[in-house]
Amino acid sequence: MAKDFTQTRLFNSEEIKREVIHSNLMTVSQALDERGYNAVHQIAGYLISNDPAYISSHKGARSIIQQIDRDEIIEELVKFYLESK
Repeated sequence: MAKDFTQTRLFNSEEIKREVIHSNLMTVSQALDERGYNAVHQIAGYLISNDPAYISSHKGARSIIQQIDRDEIIEELVKFYLESK
């Protein structure tokens, strides 16, 4: 059956933001792993210091992590951690 594309669609901006942050962190983590870095330590160093030198430029990882405000990344990580308890 054909979908009715005339209906208004609702998007949850919080869910979209969460998905983008997750996707970006996974991409950065994979790039760091490929270079032999401990992704957790490197990402934590970046989040604590705001120094992009903690993130390799391999596969654009440095640019990718800087696309989202550091505070939003930290907020999502804390939410995820507290919700999983």
